[in-house]
Amino acid sequence: MLDLAHEFSSAGHRVEFALMRAQGEFLLEAQCKFGVVDLASPRVRNVPFALAGYLRRRRPKALIAAMWPLTVAAPVAARLARFRGKVLVSEHAILSQQYASRSAINRLALRLSTFIGYRLATTCVGVSRGTCSDMAALSKMGSPKFVAIHNPIRSSAKPPSEILDMANTIWRTDGPRILSVGNFKPVKNHDLLLRAFAKLDHPEARLMLLGRGQNEANLRALAQKLGVADKVIFAGFHSDPSRFYATADLFALSSDHEGFGNVIVEALSFGLPVVSTDCPSGPSEILQDGRFGYLVPVGDAQALASAMDAALSAPADAEALKRRAADFAPEIAARKYLELLGLS
Repeated sequence: MLDLAHEFSSAGHRVEFALMRAQGEFLLEAQCKFGVVDLASPRVRNVPFALAGYLRRRRPKALIAAMWPLTVAAPVAARLARFRGKVLVSEHAILSQQYASRSAINRLALRLSTFIGYRLATTCVGVSRGTCSDMAALSKMGSPKFVAIHNPIRSSAKPPSEILDMANTIWRTDGPRILSVGNFKPVKNHDLLLRAFAKLDHPEARLMLLGRGQNEANLRALAQKLGVADKVIFAGFHSDPSRFYATADLFALSSDHEGFGNVIVEALSFGLPVVSTDCPSGPSEILQDGRFGYLVPVGDAQALASAMDAALSAPADAEALKRRAADFAPEIAARKYLELLGLS
């Protein structure tokens, strides 16, 4: 959303963030560059009335809401406020899979809310074709009603040499360096990545997990059990991971499902080879069914290990990977959003 906001601003539009709660890793950037309004809504059920009040006061030309259930709350708020501008909702996950383990009542609420909310919106966007198909199935709306716009990924400049030297120290090896970026959530399936890493034929390899989450203790215990604890680096969260992309030899994604997969594009922008599970639905679209990286079956540790071995042993066309990453430049996505909103 920040990347889009920068592009909207460059195109001459004023941007405000109306946040359910004014908190988060990137709040400072939003406050410094754009207006931030705190709706102070402790629960999603408070959002429609708080947002409706904001819309009546500020009267923006358009409203963009990202991620369910806000993609339902926002269109309802627009109706309450008798808002005349366009309302665009965008989903960033495969919702049917993300909430598959929830209770039957929760799954019914998901279906009913999208059935209503998507119809109240002016435009519905998914960050991949697979996300759009899932949105259509959930809401019982035709697929043509949904537009796929891939997430905007800004290119990162190569960090200065002193920053790279610091990153090299953290890696603690001159052998192959494998990087994975993402919160330690079950859907990211870092367990699978650890099991695959333990099967590698590269004894000097190191695996760096960039992120944090409640599952970290379990992952550390699994690394110990697999005998690779001394080769796995838990590096924590970094708002700018460019130094680690720049000093890695391979990027790996082990997710069970992804709405898109921003980190894959980030890795490609550094010319970094990618190995990913062929999960629904972003990775195959980004990697063009294996043209720009390795795709392996979901949940198959041996296949993931074999692909990582192959990627580490084969030369990569870094410039071709960087050109592919350029297809996801923020200005491209922003132009598509503005066209849908009639503001181009």
